[in-house]
Order: sequence, then C-alpha cells, then structure tokens
Amino acid sequence: MSEQSTNRLSRETSPYLLQHAHNPVDWYPWGDEAIERSRDEDKPILLSIGYSACHWCHVMERESFENDEIAAVMNEHFVNIKVDREERPDLDDIYMHAVQMMTGQGGWPMTVFLSPDLRPFFGGTYFPPDDRYGRPGFKRLLQTLAEAYRDRKDQIRQSGEQIMQNLQQMSRVHPSSDLLTDDLIRNAVRELEGRFEERYGGFGNAPKFPPSGSLSLLLRAWRKTGRETLLQMVEKTLQHMARGGMYDQLGGGFHRYSTDDQWLIPHFEKMLYDNALLTPVYLEAYQVTGNEFYADVARETLDYILREMQDPRGPFYSTQDADSEGVEGKFFVWRPEEIRKHLDEDAARVFCRYFNVTDAGNFEHGTSALHVNRSLEEIARELGMEPEFAGGLLVSAKKEMFRIRESRVKPGLDDKILTSWNGLMISAMAKGSQVLDDPAYAEAARRASDFILSEMCRDGLLLATHREGRSRLNAYLDDYAFLSAGFTDLYETTFDTRWLGEAKRWMNVLIEYFWDEEEGGFYFTGKNHEQLLTRARSGLDGAIPSGNAVAAETLLRLAVLTGEAEFRAKGIELFRVFRTMMDKVPAGFSRFFVALDFYLDTPQEVAIVGASDAEDTRVLLRAVRRRFRPNQVVALMDPDADVEAIGQEVPLLAGKSRLNGRATAYLCENYACQAPTDNPEELSKLLDA
Repeated sequence: MSEQSTNRLSRETSPYLLQHAHNPVDWYPWGDEAIERSRDEDKPILLSIGYSACHWCHVMERESFENDEIAAVMNEHFVNIKVDREERPDLDDIYMHAVQMMTGQGGWPMTVFLSPDLRPFFGGTYFPPDDRYGRPGFKRLLQTLAEAYRDRKDQIRQSGEQIMQNLQQMSRVHPSSDLLTDDLIRNAVRELEGRFEERYGGFGNAPKFPPSGSLSLLLRAWRKTGRETLLQMVEKTLQHMARGGMYDQLGGGFHRYSTDDQWLIPHFEKMLYDNALLTPVYLEAYQVTGNEFYADVARETLDYILREMQDPRGPFYSTQDADSEGVEGKFFVWRPEEIRKHLDEDAARVFCRYFNVTDAGNFEHGTSALHVNRSLEEIARELGMEPEFAGGLLVSAKKEMFRIRESRVKPGLDDKILTSWNGLMISAMAKGSQVLDDPAYAEAARRASDFILSEMCRDGLLLATHREGRSRLNAYLDDYAFLSAGFTDLYETTFDTRWLGEAKRWMNVLIEYFWDEEEGGFYFTGKNHEQLLTRARSGLDGAIPSGNAVAAETLLRLAVLTGEAEFRAKGIELFRVFRTMMDKVPAGFSRFFVALDFYLDTPQEVAIVGASDAEDTRVLLRAVRRRFRPNQVVALMDPDADVEAIGQEVPLLAGKSRLNGRATAYLCENYACQAPTDNPEELSKLLDA
C-alpha cells in the first residue's frame, strides 16, 4: 500500500487500528472529528469494531477494506470509524447489544451503521465482499443503506429511537429487598446441571467457550453440599479442555474457544484474560483433589504468560493472534513428516501416537492440532515399550518440537497493556504463587502492579490502556474492580500492606466516580466519561466476569481485612441491586454467585504472626494454602513490625503475638479467635473442622 493511502489511524497506538492505517478507506478513530463531520455533512457513520487477534476481522479487511472499489463506496457515502473493542469496551458493549437486538446474534468484526446522532439503524458482523454464505455482499449492502438513508430518513430515525429506548431499558435495575439465601445459588447450580454436556464437559453445544465462572461456582457448591456429581462435572471439563487442542500442548496456555464440542479444534488466538481466568480454576481443582495434573496445567499456563506475554517492564500484553503468515493456526499444527524429520523413529512414534498427529489430520490441509485422548500407558503398551521409557521419549520430544516450533513465523502479538486484563492476571499470578509455593509468580504480579501505578495513572485516576509510552483513555468499571481484586490477592500473597492500601484507594475511587446514588450499582463508565448513547450498567458475565460482581466480592474481602463498614454495605447492596436478575437468568451471573457464596459463608479469618521468610511461618502458610478454602482472608504480621500501626491497617492482626517465639496462627470469625497455635498439625485440624 502506498504512503499516500495512509489514513488517520496511523496516529493511534492500538495494533488493531494500526493494521488498518494503510487501507484505502478514509478511517477515523472514534472521536469528535468524525462525529462532527457526520453531523455537518449529514452522512451516516459506518462503525467497524474488532480486535487484533480476530481471524474474521483479518478476512474482512483483506476482502473489503483493502478493496479500492469497496473503499470508494465507503468513502463517498459514509464517515468510517474503526474501533478496537479492547480499548473501547464501552462502545463495544452498547453497539453489540444493538446488533444483537437487530439480528439475534453478535460477534466480531462488528459492523454497525449509525445516524449522525450515534443511534444505530442497521448492523451485523462479517460481510463478504459479494453475496455468499447466505449473507449480502458488502458493496451491495453499502449502496442499499446509503440509498435508504437518503430516501427514508424518517424510518431510520424511528428505528434508531426504538433501539435506543431498548438499550436504555437494559441499563435499568430493579433492586430487591428479598432475602439473600443459598436458594439463589442452588437455583443457579440446577441450571448448570441442566445444560452440562455429559460426554466432553462444558455447557451446551459447539462452539464451546471456557466456562471459568461456572466451574468456580460448581466447586463452591460441591464444598457446601458434598455432591460428587458437581465435582465430576468440573473435573470432566477441566480434563477435556487441557487435553484437547484448546490447550497448547507444547507451549502451555489456552486458546480462545473450541469450534467443536470436544475441545479439539480451537480458534487459535490466545487471550490474556482467558488464561488469567482459567488458571485459578485449575489451582482450585488441585487444592480439592491433590491431582498434580491440575497444578501442572496452571504452572505451564503461568510460565507461558511469563515467557511470551510479559513486557520487560512488568505488565502483560493483551493477545496473540490466531493467524501466522495469513493462515489460521499455522504456527500450532503439524504433519507426521515434520515430526519424523526432527525426531528419531521411536520418539516420533510416541509423539505422533500420543498427540494424535496422523496422515489424515484433524484440521485444515491434512494438518493436526495436538490433543491427548489416551494415557501414556496405553500408548506404550500399543508400541511395545515400557511406560517409563515412552515417558522419557515424550518429555524430550516435546522439548525438541517446541524448539523447532519456535523457529516458525510466530502469530502476531497485540502488545498493548490493558489495566483490566492486567488486574485479572495479577490475581492469577498471586494465586499461583500461593498454591504452587513459587515466589516468582508473586514477583511477576508485583512488577505488573508497579508498572500500572507508575505509568497508567493521571490526576488520581486510572487510565485504561498503554502502548509505546502512551497511556490513554478513561478507565472503566472493570479496570478499577479487577485491579483492586488483584491488589487484594497480592496483599494476601506478600502481606505487604502497601497492596491493601492500593486496593482500598482504587475501590474508593470506583465508588466516587461510578456508583449510582439513586438505584445503586456501578455504571460501566465514570461520571467524568464522555456522553455516549447510554450509560451502561450490568451484572452479567461475558467473556470476562462482571465488574459489578468482582467489585462485590472485593468489597466484602476488603471489609473483613480492613474493618471498613462502608465496603461491606456497598457489597451487600450490589446483591440487592442485581438479585432479581440473578434469580431470572442465573446462567449469566456465575461470578455474582461466587461472591454471594463468600458473603453467605461468613468468611473465616486467618491471622499469622511470624517472619514471612522464616520456615516456621511458611509451614503454617502451606497448611492454609494447600486447602480449598475460598471463603477466607489471610493476614500476616512480622513480629518486628510496628504492631500498633499494622493493627490499625489490618484490625484482624491487632493484639496478636507469637507463642514461644515461634510463628503462630489464629483462626477467627468476626474478629473472635480460637486459641492460637504454633503447631502445623493442630492448625490443619482447625482448618478441617
């Protein structure tokens, strides 16, 4: 593409927008310049929303946005705006709901046509350049809509008005004063049981997305009820996901979702948030079962993030693309001849048989996505090998094929830093450090946290995104909620009260700028945000958990740790605000039910006095952390610390001291503690009681 065709997107920081900077389309970023031009010239807006790792976004760009003829029609009849959904989840949320109202479905790329007052009147997802797949060709669609806007403005205005009213209604809440009881959770669990897919796990049919929140809820329901079928649902899902092509069998980490019901063939992009949300579930399954398989998956996933998704300065990148060299999945799939080329005969036989690399293949063009559907013992028996010998061959073969894969052209990397997704990964790293007893993960969480605090704050507020030295865009509900949760987890990992202070600080900002004083609940955007078509507010989980739900749990945790009554009151009020919807559509509120379980369980408090790096302290911490006890908070005080000052910051620690000069644990509830103990076995008995 010639330099003359560079458009306004060349000044942006988003890798997705920069991918389109040399299209012949006269693209604008979202902003006043484009909106004012639309109003001045009375031209409709063509709003295109996607993200850098989106395969069909790349397809539509190649077919339509790089097509001079189609671009000419776009430029003549529309003001064209391109948006990165990861930078502007506020816009994505509003217009995705509009598209779903109009078409019954949504997805990316999202294509929405707006009148100059920003009201949508037509929308869809991917459109081919010519009529195919039962979809209208994009060029014909553009011409039809341009004529409709010119000749039937009244109809378009009425349609936009109706959609806007529906969008505003979606943001209304109906607070309830009904009791908050376990019946709400039981109802949600019954709904999950009804949708569970018995053969391969997960919920519903293909495509299957990783159901992190639902699995966390089921684990808590199992803990409460002891019903083994609930644990079996979790294990079946976790096992099939981690053994399927959904999981990167060589490099660790999960792809976005499975295109089939077996978790076999994924869309190959890897998202920071999926891996941040799945890791804690595998850690919890490890705590419940003691099965090292779950610990290995969590460890490999975190190691993948540190290897490929962490910026040298500490924060975490957003996504890795599905495509490399313009072909989806090319980086990840194999043919048998490639394996035989690099491994000796026995190692190649074990590798191909174990990971199901066949001549026919299971993906496109005879290639195979690696997956595991039989045990190593079975494979060894079929090949006439001792299991130990086959296992040794497999370990070395995996290392060698990973090394070979590293020489391939890698998928594109979206290296922008999002505060919200970093908050999720800070939590995952902190929890990984706790359960796997690995300080490297805590250090990674600390470095990411330090970066956000030093580079992504302005005038006492958070910013949403950073790339190439530029931090920008007002932070959203998710940024504040997820980061506060991450700092709370980091405190319970390192026991540095700085992180508890930061969690409180940003939660207070969230309350000040996002809380609705009339009906309650947090809006998605702050009171200082630009005025959009509507101010969204929701408790529903999407690809990432509801910011309101994460805020509710974090407020309750902070209330226990700090004794601040306002935090507890706000957390409880969030349940009241969304209770009606939680009862009506439980499938969409898994994270809220996890938070409700914390509230109803009367969280236990564990206070430890001891030097954090001393072995007697570490032994007590291991006793606490190896158990699945999701509804607890843990605080620790060094015996040489300023006891009075620490007690003011963390009331749970006030007045605590060691027994016999040894690290000592107190198990408490509502700040009333049982007799302290310095004996790990005795602590274990208290924890299991």
